[in-house]
Amino acid sequence: MGIRLFNAKQAVRRILLSAEESSNVPKGHFVVYVGETQKRCIVPISYLKNPSFQKLLRHVEEEYGFNHPMGGLTIPCSEQVFHDLICCSS
Repeated sequence: MGIRLFNAKQAVRRILLSAEESSNVPKGHFVVYVGETQKRCIVPISYLKNPSFQKLLRHVEEEYGFNHPMGGLTIPCSEQVFHDLICCSS
């Protein structure tokens, strides 16, 4: 479990260091692409401590890995599921 969370943190760190993304993302946030349309969402880093969000990241890593062509973290769940998770996390 600790290793998987570490891998998620590494992926987020890589995203945060990306020059292309960092110019459009507020400090303390990171970008994820959600759903079939790859909607770009800006998420507070504090969500990484949320158990539900961690569970989602573990599932995404197991199914798809963290290396995606868009350069950001891709979460292939529906936008509605992601929105519901974010609403519960805030």
